Amino acid sequence: MNRQSELGDIARAVIDANLYMVLGTAGDEGHPWVTPVYYSAGGYTNFYWVSRPEAMHSRNIAARPRVGIVIFDSQTPIGTAQAVYMSSVAEEVTGADVARAIDIFSRESRARGAGEWTQEKVQPPAHLRLYRATALEQFILCPRKYPEPCPIHGRTDDHRIAVELEQGSERNMDKR
Repeated sequence: MNRQSELGDIARAVIDANLYMVLGTAGDEGHPWVTPVYYSAGGYTNFYWVSRPEAMHSRNIAARPRVGIVIFDSQTPIGTAQAVYMSSVAEEVTGADVARAIDIFSRESRARGAGEWTQEKVQPPAHLRLYRATALEQFILCPRKYPEPCPIHGRTDDHRIAVELEQGSERNMDKR
């Protein structure tokens, strides 16, 4: 197995094992706004969630679609954490894309015991909308056993390394 494949396995495991991602948006004057959202993933580069269009993060996305995302398990012991960091473009899902996107969101929602989602629940006159973030770049912490140096760079500090996850990758729902 090559290094990029190993790094991808780490990132996929983090995405598969978690239910929430932290979405970072920017307000009118560039002020940061972060929001945890329950997500479903389509492959490993498209992430879907449901929010009110009036929510601060939704308004920020409408004005400035570039967002930052991090997915991590906050319950891991100190020195063992791993995360997937993403630079992404986010948008409200509209038109013909809603049917496919709500199917992805609903499938994972049902598998996690959170119930069924339909197009009617995310389109007017309903109060919620479906959103999608598409990752442009993805990173993980360079893998190492704390406090040992990482085998790639020889560094002992936490630092990120780019990882390539294919948009069409299938997800393993059994891991959730």
